[in-house]
Amino acid sequence: MKTLIIAEAGVNHNGSLELAKKLVASAAAAGADLVKFQSFITGKSIALDAPKAEYQKGTTDAGESQYEMVRKLELSRADHEELIEECRRHGIGFFSTAFDTDSFDMLLELGLNQVKIPSGELTNLPLLRYMTRHGLPVILSTGMAGLGDIEAALNVIEQAGTPRSLITALHCTTEYPTPMEDVNLRAMVSLKTAFGVDVGYSDHTPGIEIPIAAVALGATVIEKHFTLDRQLPGPDHQASLEPHELKAMVGAIRNIERALGDGIKRPSKSELKNQPIARKSLVATRTIRAGEAFSADNLSAKRPGTGISPMRWDEVIGRPARRDFVTDELIEL
Repeated sequence: MKTLIIAEAGVNHNGSLELAKKLVASAAAAGADLVKFQSFITGKSIALDAPKAEYQKGTTDAGESQYEMVRKLELSRADHEELIEECRRHGIGFFSTAFDTDSFDMLLELGLNQVKIPSGELTNLPLLRYMTRHGLPVILSTGMAGLGDIEAALNVIEQAGTPRSLITALHCTTEYPTPMEDVNLRAMVSLKTAFGVDVGYSDHTPGIEIPIAAVALGATVIEKHFTLDRQLPGPDHQASLEPHELKAMVGAIRNIERALGDGIKRPSKSELKNQPIARKSLVATRTIRAGEAFSADNLSAKRPGTGISPMRWDEVIGRPARRDFVTDELIEL
């Protein structure tokens, strides 16, 4: 099964349409399936006096409020339209997360065919209900949530009209960057067990190894922040991959997909040719005369494996040799 890889541009465009277009090109070059932005009207999502997160204080102007910081990162409808066209030009899917109803309506009008609910909106019942009433596939991030929060959100989404079969729950830790000891990747498996939904992973750790491990554990969706340069100003750049790292992550995930296989234990096509080389056969350890009984004194197992398998040892021991054998000659019955 192919993993859906979402390259999260988020707000790493810093409010610049040209930078956003470069992010589209970078995500496409890396081989991601979708490049995702964030769609919001600041005044509908953030109060004027809302504080910044600690990581935001260290990566943005300390004197501005969260409202002021986010206001500079809005994308207009015209920006969205240009980015959708840019995605078409580069052969990558456009995706975005809406943080308010007006922005969600705009995305629907622009052809959105699946819904992404960010971790911060998981407890926003009115928005959950509004965004999931169309029965579109839903990707639900679960950062900062326990099983009770997630169960409540899933119930709202189902009651709004989206069946659980169309919901993918992303395990996530909402800290930028996420310390390795806080990843708790096995919780992704717990989500699948607890709720019977497809699962994935939204990653904020440094590096690429955790999303790769998530795919090995069964993630069907991977979301990862990326930037053109981690040294750029802005709240999320420092917790993002650079283009060469994003490309390496995509390549590694595709390798893992191929490596996982179908789960049936059998010799692979590539290794069958090595069976006669690596396995062993019953051979004479000394000269054996016709009529002499095969025994532990005159038989051994040696390569190559083109003769009688040593697994037939008990069948062979005690039987008379039908002809003479010389040392290291393959036994015949």
